[in-house]
This record gives sequence, C-alpha cells and structure tokens, in this order.
Amino acid sequence: MSEKRSNAITRGFERTPHRALLMGTGVPREEMDRPFIGVATSFTDLIPGHIGMRDLERFIEKGVHTGGGYSFFFGIPGVCDGIAMGHRGMHYSLPTRELIADMIESVAEAHRLDGLVLLTNCDKITPGMLMAAARLDIPCLVVTAGPMMAGRGSDGRRYSFVTDTFEAMARYKAGDIDEAELRVCEDKACPTAGSCQGLFTANTMAILTEAMGMSLVGCGTAPAVSSLKRRIAFASGQRIIDLVREDITPSKILTREAFENAVRVDLALGGSSNTVLHLLSIAREAGIDLPLERFDSLSRETPQLSSMNPGGTYFMEDLDAAGGVPAVLYQLRDRILDNPTLSGPTIREIISGVSAIDEEVVHPVSNPIRAEGGIAILNGNLAPKGAVVKQSGVSEKMMKFEGHARCFDSEEDAMKALMGGEINGGEVVVIRYEGPKGGPGMREMLAPTATLMGLGLGDSVALITDGRFSGGTRGPCIGHISPEAAVGGPIALVEDGDLISLDIPARSLELKVDSAILEERKKRWTPPEPKIKRGWLARYAAVVTSANTGAVCEAEDR
Repeated sequence: MSEKRSNAITRGFERTPHRALLMGTGVPREEMDRPFIGVATSFTDLIPGHIGMRDLERFIEKGVHTGGGYSFFFGIPGVCDGIAMGHRGMHYSLPTRELIADMIESVAEAHRLDGLVLLTNCDKITPGMLMAAARLDIPCLVVTAGPMMAGRGSDGRRYSFVTDTFEAMARYKAGDIDEAELRVCEDKACPTAGSCQGLFTANTMAILTEAMGMSLVGCGTAPAVSSLKRRIAFASGQRIIDLVREDITPSKILTREAFENAVRVDLALGGSSNTVLHLLSIAREAGIDLPLERFDSLSRETPQLSSMNPGGTYFMEDLDAAGGVPAVLYQLRDRILDNPTLSGPTIREIISGVSAIDEEVVHPVSNPIRAEGGIAILNGNLAPKGAVVKQSGVSEKMMKFEGHARCFDSEEDAMKALMGGEINGGEVVVIRYEGPKGGPGMREMLAPTATLMGLGLGDSVALITDGRFSGGTRGPCIGHISPEAAVGGPIALVEDGDLISLDIPARSLELKVDSAILEERKKRWTPPEPKIKRGWLARYAAVVTSANTGAVCEAEDR
C-alpha cells in the first residue's frame, strides 16, 4: 500500500489539532493508523429503496472493522422519482446526480479518506456515486441495497409499482377498474423495502454497476430483504480494506471494456433508457470516450435475451433466481470483453464459474426475445444530435409510425389533454421545453406515458420529448431529443398538425416539413423565459450540457 491519504490528518506533531478532533468523535488513538473508510450512505425514510439501509450500514461497518479499517458514515441525499413525479419536485431529480457526486468528492477530499463504500439504490443516486468514484479515483466499492419483492394478491397475481399504480390510474380514469381495485393496487404495489421490482432505472443501474465490476458478484440483483444482501454488505466492508492496501482504484476497473460490457448487458435485458444518460456521464468522469452512437452499434449486434417487467414478464427476484448478472454475462460470453473487477476475479473468470441458468428467464443467444438490444438511438432532422427509445417496450405495430403533431410546452399541459380525452389515435404528442436546460432538470415523463398505455393508446399514439422517461416507461416514447427546445433545437419549431415520421428499424425520426419553412420558423423563434429563475436549479440550467453528452455540469467542449 502506498502512503495512506489519511496520514495527512493523523501523522506528525503538526496534526495535533486534527487528532484532537478525531478523538473528539470517539476515535481511539490506537485506531489512527488503520485505513479510514468513508461510508457514503443514502439512507432516508422517504424512499422504499433506502429504508433498509440502516441494517446494511451495520454489516458494512462490521466488515470494515473485521478487515482492519475504521469506518466513518456520512449522509448523501436521495430523491424518489416516483414521489417526485408529476409536479415541481421532478425538476430536482436528475440534478441531484451532480450534487451527490460533488458532495462525495468534497467529503472524501476534505477528510482525506483512504477509501469509500458507496451505499446506494435508487435512480440518480447510484450514477452520482459512480461519477464521484471515477472522479476521485481512490479505492471505492458500491453496495446497491437491492430490489423490492413483488406484491402478491390472494389470487396469485403479482403486483409491481409502475403498472399497478401509474397505469392503473389511467385505467381507473378510463373506467376499466373501479376504486376498490385501485386501492388494492396501492396496497400491493410496494410490499417491502427495496427499489421498484422491475427493470426500471434503479435496478438497471445496480446490474450495470456489477457488470462493470464496481460491486461484488451478486450485489446487482440480491433482494433488499435477503440475508444474502447483508452478507454482501459485510463482504464489501472487508473488501474495501484489501482495495486500499492493494491500491486498486476505479480507473483500473472503469475501462472502455467495462463500459461496453455494461451497455451490452443493458441491451440484452431491455433496461431503462436513463442508463444512456448515466453511462455517458460516468464515462466522461472516467476519461473514456463513449459516444452516443456506440449504444446503437452495440444494440444492432446484441440480442435482447430477457422479457423483464415493465414491458415483459419477469421481476428482479426472477432474474436473481435465474443466475443474476453472471447468467447474463454467460449468455453473452462471445460478445463480452474481459476486464478486472473489484470482486477479485476477472469478468471471464466470473463467466467460467457459472454453473446453472434458468433459460426461460435469460435466453441463450440462439433463442433471443428480439434480434436487437433494448435501446435504439434515432437521428433525423427532428433530432440531429440523437434521441433515445426503449425499443424493447414498443409493440411491433408501432415500430414504424406517422402521425400529426400535438404540441405542448410542458408535461402538465400534455397531461391535461390526455386526461381530458383530447388525444386521438394517429397523433404524435410533442412535449418540449423539458430538457436539461429547459425543464430545467429533464423531468421524467412517466405520468403521460403510463396514461397513454392505461388509456389504450399505446398502439395508436407516439410521444416525443426533449425530456426523458422512467425506466418503467413502455410504448412508442422517444426521449432525450437533442438539441433541446430551449436552445432552439428543431423540436421547438414543430407546430400542431405537422407530420412526424418514426421508423425505429431505420433509426429515423423526421419532421415532414420543408426545410425552407423550418428556416422561417427558426427566424421567428425566441428563447423562452426560464421556468425557474432562483436557487440551485437556475444555476444548474446555466451550466448543464445536452442530453447527448450525458446532461453533465461542465463545459460542452471539455
């Protein structure tokens, strides 16, 4: 081990004040020479995915001390996307990713911590912690707190959060279910601690964290309420001491191979489209060039191997029982690149240790669900810098579609039209000024997309936006349109009645309006007044980059 970072606050007579303060926290003098391990915990009573973290903190702490280190806990904020959905709160969700990375950097540098265990679970928190790990490049290990178990009805039905709350809301509005059934959905949708049960953003990011080698084997899918998760937390506490002593840092793990493996696993499972934003931002911190177009080239050669909720059948508990991340890596073995992991064994060694897979849940490459991966990148005159669609959630009927635009300058206006029965088959709902700058914060559009599905419009109406979608979104919903409306992107120039053409197999998103007419509209366009003019979000809007570069807070030309 090279000289400990914490020596800067524990060694020499000049550090008498520092040692006095440390002893004031209760650190015994004889512990001063141990590696100082920060445990960045996002425990909160506000999020089901995080309420079980007090238990995991105990096991991480036990592991750190068993391994020979001394642990210090510090808190990191968490926002629940589901609770923040559909109101002003969702503006804050994506921006917290930047705050989390900055907070971890600040604490680790200010207190000269030797290593970090990053305890996380939900949507923006995991990528924010990974961004910090890549930026700091000190020994770090991620513990994701695990998915929630599915709800169970007396008739054997399994309930999940998105389809049995957001989509149920629209079904109630349409008269398909009554208030009693709606209440049952409320009661059953979130039965335990943990992240939402399907392959939404939180669980996709947990899986990709393991696939990149930044968490221990099994961590990405082990349920929140399992004893296995406790053992993984303990082992992670022990392992971080080895990483400090061996000077194994994220730059040794977060290689180009790691990111490409993560993208392939994401594509094979049909994961959340939000992972595009997050992998771009983490790669940027790691100094890895990961262009948006690479997601699409990998998608064309990576088949979808699993039918996961919300667009499919299986829940996270099923994937875990089927073999978890190692099973997916095994099925993709001819396409996966070898890479070191923080667990110790390389990716190839992990694959060689796989002994059993439930191939009903994780299909072999020879029998895929779909020939292409779950995510596609679209281009065209409406999205010259790209747009993202979760094609694994789109029906075959809607893979190609033309419709006339219905334009809305906010999510709220679109929701009023949807709930008011004003949207008809053959239309394309355009929601703009919801991008990173225009939102600000690039709000998720789960409410309108779930409403489309709940109203039975998923096979006759498309939705496009410069905002983004929940991992729970399914249907013909295209997000991340770049450039966004707030900076004068083509989506700002669309008018009601314009014809829009979507062709996912051809990766095309086109506005069927003559270029001369668009030029005239461009001349008349003026930037809108910022929606939020004070506080943190006003500062965020001033510096955030486009979605096609990960919506990060730094100069575009870095």
